[in-house]
Amino acid sequence: MTSLNVLVTAASRRVPLVQAFRHALREAGVAGSVVVTDVNPMSPAVHTADRAYRVSLSSDPAYPDQIGAICQRERIDLIVPTIDDELPLFGELRPAFERMGVRVAASSQVAAELCNDKQALCAHLRGRDIAAAQTWGPTDLPADAPLPLIIKPRFGRGSVNVFRASTPRELAFFLEYVPDPVIQEFLTGAEYTIDMLCDFDGRPLSVVPRERVVIRSGVTDRGRTSGDRAMIDLALACAGVLDFAGAVNIQCRIVDGRPVIFEINPRFSGGIPLTIAAGADFPRMLVDLTLGRRVAPRIGRYQRDLWMTSYESSVFVADGDANLLEPGEVLALAAAASPAARSASPPIDRLGAA
Repeated sequence: MTSLNVLVTAASRRVPLVQAFRHALREAGVAGSVVVTDVNPMSPAVHTADRAYRVSLSSDPAYPDQIGAICQRERIDLIVPTIDDELPLFGELRPAFERMGVRVAASSQVAAELCNDKQALCAHLRGRDIAAAQTWGPTDLPADAPLPLIIKPRFGRGSVNVFRASTPRELAFFLEYVPDPVIQEFLTGAEYTIDMLCDFDGRPLSVVPRERVVIRSGVTDRGRTSGDRAMIDLALACAGVLDFAGAVNIQCRIVDGRPVIFEINPRFSGGIPLTIAAGADFPRMLVDLTLGRRVAPRIGRYQRDLWMTSYESSVFVADGDANLLEPGEVLALAAAASPAARSASPPIDRLGAA
């Protein structure tokens, strides 16, 4: 393979991730493009990618065919999903895309659905002797559960509607206010993200813990890498009980000297630039894997105590440049392709993915 094209879905503000894949292609010595999808033509990553397409929400039944058509038109070799809502779908469709010759950097449907369910995830981990926060549903909460407690949506993302309840009155209010809530024990101590990359067979290749020193809108604004072996071992233990592939980020806090998990997101984290800068270049490893090159595990091989301090940057777009190819146009282009191309890259059929 002398060229490789990458599709980053729901690219939104993930400009550093798009840039990292462009750099990975150059470092790998192959030609190629980084293509993105989004629902909003003003998303900054749309204007930093090589090409961009508007697609429906992942809940739309037409979404899989839209992605399949883009893969066909752009000769995509690697898909990188980025948001929690679509991860189970891409886990389900991995076999269908692989029949098209497209690798998908996404964990299995079962693993993605489990990670999206905070209560089920923590029960799954605790049942396998992996340290995770005690988590209850509203009807399961013991009367003597010690305050404070954390109230959050069972299936939420992005730190939205996450609250600390310090009194019985606050607890009652937030249980009513937060949609489909779960209650987690309050974990004290420093907060960390553990970035992990697994190959397409679930083998961990790299693990980098990093402290979230300053957090803004759920994303690390200032942080540093850590050499804590206990967190590396914790991530490896998770890979042993969950069918991961691609990037994974594990959220934990240090309680009494040991890391305790409260969430896992089987996708790239917002703070991934720090991990890459520390020498764990996840995009380059994914590019090499897609090229069929051998990628040996690099557990523990990264720079410790490297700090990242972030700032806002802007993309300036004229009105006439804020355009994306529409879903109907994408499907029409696929339908107009040659019979040979259609047979090589058929539309994705969810029922055929099993």
